[in-house]
Amino acid sequence: MEPAAIVSCLRAEAAALGIARLGVAAAAERDADRLAAWVAGGRHGTMAYMARQAAVRADPRLLLPGAQAIVCIAVHHDPGEATPPGPGVARLARYARGPDYHPLLHRLLRALVERLDALAPGHAHLLCVDSAPVLERAHAAAAGIGWIGKHTGLVHPRAGSYFLLGEVVTTAPLPADTPMADHCGTCRRCLDACPTGALTAPHQLDARRCISYWTIEHRGALPEAAAGHLAGWVFGCDLCQEVCPFNREVRGGHPDLAPHPYLVAPVLAELAAATAMSFKGQFKGTPVVRAGKGQMARNFAAAARRETREAGGGRGAAPPFPG
Repeated sequence: MEPAAIVSCLRAEAAALGIARLGVAAAAERDADRLAAWVAGGRHGTMAYMARQAAVRADPRLLLPGAQAIVCIAVHHDPGEATPPGPGVARLARYARGPDYHPLLHRLLRALVERLDALAPGHAHLLCVDSAPVLERAHAAAAGIGWIGKHTGLVHPRAGSYFLLGEVVTTAPLPADTPMADHCGTCRRCLDACPTGALTAPHQLDARRCISYWTIEHRGALPEAAAGHLAGWVFGCDLCQEVCPFNREVRGGHPDLAPHPYLVAPVLAELAAATAMSFKGQFKGTPVVRAGKGQMARNFAAAARRETREAGGGRGAAPPFPG
């Protein structure tokens, strides 16, 4: 079968599986200089793994020798309604309010690989779901899935940015799709909405200022500069996406990722007082479990302390981030 026909079959299979979009990028080096500069500037914070595997992240051919193409997929998660900020409310990133997406994306990618095996027998492949050292957004943008917005997330003109990415790196010689044009224009709502200044310029993120980084990636105690800006966020942050015009009408998603109603606006005090058993019961099967009880207890406590200070009239200005 001709390579172009193989891709057409993969698109049909993806649609049947509930995958929103499938695109193909050539297996090539991307964003190597950009990543190197980001790490050299220390903007990766304590995420040492970003420095250890920088070369592999930029070039999938180092991950899979002989790789010729990357099949990229996007799966929507239902964003639901925004959690209203307010006293006593815990806020979680919208993708974390439903089932853990890793098992679903692995299952969908395996189904695509089975189809590819039948159409192009003998190819080697590697499945990637965000824990693999791959620059997902750079490859997905090259595959025409969307463009990288000013908030550094991938955006599609009709589907916004509330979706999850997965990849199949393959030695099969599949034709690449055309990248999508950037439609952000002069808009800077995401930059203006970030309360910590983590978006230091369009397409530039300093993780050391990012609420998502501090509540998910960082291990150890939270500095006051981070804890003072949580505003109820205990796992991730959606502020830069919530103001994006392309997310204004986005609703719905893959049925296996529907949000749990009880996680839309959980009570912060109840989470802060949770035991290990109640924590597992509350978050079983969600991405939050990956952070662990200890780290989440740290986040709950920090958010609760901030609210206590505010209630006592002692909020003042949050300590500034360095730099």
